[in-house]
Amino acid sequence: MQKRQWDTVLYDIAENQVGYFTAAQARTAGLHQVRLVQLARQGAIERVSRGVYSLTRFPVSQLGHYMEAVLWPQVRRPDVVGVISHESALAIHELSDVNPARIHVTLPTSVRIRREVPKRLVIHYADLAAEDVETVGGVPVTTPARSIRDAHASHLGAAVVRQAMADGRRSGALPTAVADRLQRELLGTRPRPRSSTRRRLEAR
Repeated sequence: MQKRQWDTVLYDIAENQVGYFTAAQARTAGLHQVRLVQLARQGAIERVSRGVYSLTRFPVSQLGHYMEAVLWPQVRRPDVVGVISHESALAIHELSDVNPARIHVTLPTSVRIRREVPKRLVIHYADLAAEDVETVGGVPVTTPARSIRDAHASHLGAAVVRQAMADGRRSGALPTAVADRLQRELLGTRPRPRSSTRRRLEAR
């Protein structure tokens, strides 16, 4: 590989991944592990975890640690697509006050991770539909509605689910029809008629 060509190759890979890439991705592009070690020693790249690197000249993103978590399963399985989910997804969408200590990642049910999972990660398995996933700041994450359903299924608590719905209504992350359906489905309560709410507010 010609001088500085590595820069273009790695940037092309990392550009859509918040500045991160895996050793497997670099190898597929023709850049082998020995060269990665050299670049890390030179300070051009940083090894953030086993098999996952970041470009040091790439702008720092507040979502970088989420991208690192998404890429971790791909170190040995480049075909595996991880998605940030559950309370971690709620945090990204700013729904409720959850601040999970570990990052939750959902993988397809056909995948099984054989190596030890880092303590900072929680792995879930589900076959997500295309409409259940979106991209936030370059990071694949479950949609607000799917994130709330997952939080409910994992017994995060009715108070958190209720707050997430309220935040979603307020911010517009949850369309009214979707929020109403979630409230009936997950909490077993009916939304108050908006006309009654309006009359109550006007009476104050």
